[in-house]
Amino acid sequence: MIQTKKLLGTGVALVTPFNEQGGVDYKALKKLLNHTAKGVDYYVVMGTTGESATLSKDEKQAVLKFVIHNNTKKIPVVYGIGGNNTQSVIDEIRSTDLSSVDALLSVSPYYNKPSQEGIYQHFVGVADASPIPILLYNVPGRTASNMTAETTLRLAAHENIIGIKEASGNLEQCMMIAKRKSNNFLLISGDDMLTIPIYAVGGVGVISVLANAYPVVFKKIKENCIGGNYRKAQNEAYKLIEINAPMYEEGNPVGLKYLLKLIGIGNAKVRLPLVSATLNLQKKINQLFKQI
Repeated sequence: MIQTKKLLGTGVALVTPFNEQGGVDYKALKKLLNHTAKGVDYYVVMGTTGESATLSKDEKQAVLKFVIHNNTKKIPVVYGIGGNNTQSVIDEIRSTDLSSVDALLSVSPYYNKPSQEGIYQHFVGVADASPIPILLYNVPGRTASNMTAETTLRLAAHENIIGIKEASGNLEQCMMIAKRKSNNFLLISGDDMLTIPIYAVGGVGVISVLANAYPVVFKKIKENCIGGNYRKAQNEAYKLIEINAPMYEEGNPVGLKYLLKLIGIGNAKVRLPLVSATLNLQKKINQLFKQI
């Protein structure tokens, strides 16, 4: 099993830059990899922020291969494979070359709103089929169902499930996981603005959206939290509080891609059904933008 210390700190949920023709912009992706490597501890490829829902299987695998081959600092790579058809998830895992991937991030089944037992059985099937460790992903705002602390802790007993990206926004639920989990099970924030509270209750880091733009800020948050200097960590986090909300105002990664364009990485193009940032959102981000 992967040494879980590989996934401590900040994971960046990488965007997938697109060119003007709508294809993957690999030049911009390479620039993003070099930029984020200044501060993050691992890459997360094909999460929601990467617009995985609108990339073909071939495109997903091409992006993964590109990230692996252009990972100059050789930091760990996590790859997203999830869905609401358990057998399809298993089939995709079996047909994907995961030889250079450190772990899979797999979202709780969405839309069909399974029971807690259904969620449990889904992840047992996925974990049994995977040749590499699994990170669970709980994001009720997208899946329309919450994976409870009890279900998470039950799944934590599986030898191939090593942690959870918790994006429920429910600190009490996160605290329950932290209180009862084993030392090796990773509690990871799925919300940038809850990174410090998650560290404080026993978590090990964040899988971040804003780290695409501000990787060094998250590096400083991590270092200060680990060092017990929460005042300095707070001061770093406060740099991001105004810019955070506009990132999601018109859907993720609409705002983020416009922010990255201002930094000089790619353009603001997204794929339907998302559309590029409106003039109102662009104006708002322009006013808040600053190089940190």
